[in-house]
Amino acid sequence: MNLLPLPAFADNYIWMLHNGRQAIVVDPGDAAPVLQALQAQGLQLQAILVTHHHADHVGGVDALRAATGAQVFGPARERIPEPLVRLAQGDSVDLLGLRFSVLDVPGHTAGHIAYYCPDMEGAPLLFCGDTLFSGGCGRLFEGTPTQMLASLDQLAALPGSTLVCCTHEYTLSNLKFARAVEPGNATLLHYSSHCTALRAQNQPTLPSRMALERDINPFLRVRETTVAAAAQGFDARVPQHDAVAVFAALRQWKNDF
Repeated sequence: MNLLPLPAFADNYIWMLHNGRQAIVVDPGDAAPVLQALQAQGLQLQAILVTHHHADHVGGVDALRAATGAQVFGPARERIPEPLVRLAQGDSVDLLGLRFSVLDVPGHTAGHIAYYCPDMEGAPLLFCGDTLFSGGCGRLFEGTPTQMLASLDQLAALPGSTLVCCTHEYTLSNLKFARAVEPGNATLLHYSSHCTALRAQNQPTLPSRMALERDINPFLRVRETTVAAAAQGFDARVPQHDAVAVFAALRQWKNDF
């Protein structure tokens, strides 16, 4: 299996997974990078997976469907270009010999879903759209802090070896904020240096790993004393043992950062 982040727009990644013959793509906001990759590698597009309705994730769906005949899968409760197979928590999709379970992860949008494969050549694989980023999380455009924290908790509970395939190269800006929250986090400082070196060579920082995210991502660490104290420093009204309140304060701080 080959897992590739195809750059699109300013900072999007369209994830492509292929076996040398057939491919799937996730959140193709633009058809052109996908068509170019398919042609260059002689691949047939089997399926398109969509996590949510934002234009930079669905803008290329119609063109790819028309050009390749690929089947489209997407969230049950969002406006996605038809025709598609609508999915929700508990559903699964079999593609490329792999089974992807569907997770409901509302917060960034009301009907956002993620796709989780427990074993892709020995490693679990997660396509999480704009819910979880390396070092960060998506803005709350439609959901509530309670929903988003529950979604992130669900993802954080996945095995530590899980490959985390986010759809934006936001890592350096996220880590700058994370260092403001936890300036003494040695793992975070090391990871920041590593990612800075990657981006200096125009290399992607993704995929990440869930175990790493649990150690460095403040939005997965809202129950840590250091993170809660930092949230209180931003907003003194935050109860330190209220995880949702800590999360909401962190998200507002990041919005303003």
